[in-house]
Amino acid sequence: VLQYFMAICNPGEVKQVKILGVIAMIDEGETDWKLVCIDRNDPMADSLSDIEDVEAKMPGILEATRDWFRIYKVPTGKPMNEFAYKGEWKNRDFANNVINETHGYWNALMSGQNAKINCANTTVTSSKSNISVDEASGVLGSQPEKSGDGPPVAASTQDHCFVSRTVPEKVCH
Repeated sequence: VLQYFMAICNPGEVKQVKILGVIAMIDEGETDWKLVCIDRNDPMADSLSDIEDVEAKMPGILEATRDWFRIYKVPTGKPMNEFAYKGEWKNRDFANNVINETHGYWNALMSGQNAKINCANTTVTSSKSNISVDEASGVLGSQPEKSGDGPPVAASTQDHCFVSRTVPEKVCH
């Protein structure tokens, strides 16, 4: 979720937001929906109702956001991300349909309709996979001890990278 707010949020903070739009990023072959929203209490909330309003009130921010999502993994050696729908930002109604569809998938997952995924949890009480905290502690306690610190961190991940747009946006599509 991309939050265009005037105030900075704290990590993990829950806010009531107004959905404005969405873009469909293709990340390593899978669709990764990026929702755009604004805090309902933000001073700009009354003037933003749909994705077109974002561009009108904050020119260039959607283009800059798409550019960042396109290239943010390049410094780690991965290719640029692509976008469905020719990289177009979709409106609020489209975004709400995406939310409803993916929520349906989550409900199916939590109801146990996908036996391939272990959905054991302690918080979704209506889930067929809901277990007690004691049961969860037992599962965690039965896991093997961590051995070592894991693989070394590649030096290339510590590099800084600056990207400057040198071509018009239409060339990047």
